[in-house]
Amino acid sequence: MLKVNELSFYYGNSLALQHVNLNETEPVIVGMWGRNGAGKTTLMKLLSGQEKPSGGQLEIKGIEPYNHSEAMRYVTYMQENHPFSDMWNVNDALRFGSYFNENWDQEFADRMVELFELPRKKKIKKFSKGMQTMIKIVIGLASHAPVTIFDEPTNGLDAHMRKVFYDLLLETYDDNPRLFILSSHHIDEIEPLCEKMAIIDKQTITQYVETEELKRRGVLLTGPKEAVEKLVDEEQILETKTLGNQINMMADLPYHENLIQKAKEHGVKVEKAPLQDYLVQITHKQKRVNVR
Repeated sequence: MLKVNELSFYYGNSLALQHVNLNETEPVIVGMWGRNGAGKTTLMKLLSGQEKPSGGQLEIKGIEPYNHSEAMRYVTYMQENHPFSDMWNVNDALRFGSYFNENWDQEFADRMVELFELPRKKKIKKFSKGMQTMIKIVIGLASHAPVTIFDEPTNGLDAHMRKVFYDLLLETYDDNPRLFILSSHHIDEIEPLCEKMAIIDKQTITQYVETEELKRRGVLLTGPKEAVEKLVDEEQILETKTLGNQINMMADLPYHENLIQKAKEHGVKVEKAPLQDYLVQITHKQKRVNVR
């Protein structure tokens, strides 16, 4: 379905992506996370055929997507600031969505418009941020494209509407399994939906793993300095904070019973680090951060 091997891309002489590998043959919901400037947007543009790779291999269903109308039948990319025409209202957007997506589900689109309470005849350019996100969701999910990409899919949505989106995504995924890629700065919001995670750092994908595997990593250790340091190797330390005679340390270790028991024996408190905090630290420009 999706094959990316040793992909690279330059904006002029400026490197944007290098040595990117991402291969997926099965329908799956993938979360994509990276810090600003890591290369997420560039990768999504390449996948959707908006940019031509500088090197390597990129295929969607065996077709190179750049400037290829056949490949575009298989990909829908809803950008964070999607370029809707200033003249379009909801009905216009749905009509053009049906033109460019051969698997378009008009009945599902109409139901989502009603759930989101979108005014059909109001110009999209006058929508709030949340309403613009909603119409992107409608088009992306109704497209039934084999590869559907959402950039920041929950921007501007309140808690209730985020849940509506999650339910709709899982519903259409169950009914019509396909490859979804959800790119977000807020990993905690999309993580429950995602079976796999792609972590982008320093212009490449550093990890493409099962979400449950990633969630097991990253621990917080609190206790006397000497006791805490006995539990970790130097290269596993991500961040340390000095708290009087004690330290609080984040370490790149799996959270499991053996570590919990060992920490208890040394008088050290161990907790699971929040996934967002863990990802921030493993993609930090400096390997180790000390805070006093």
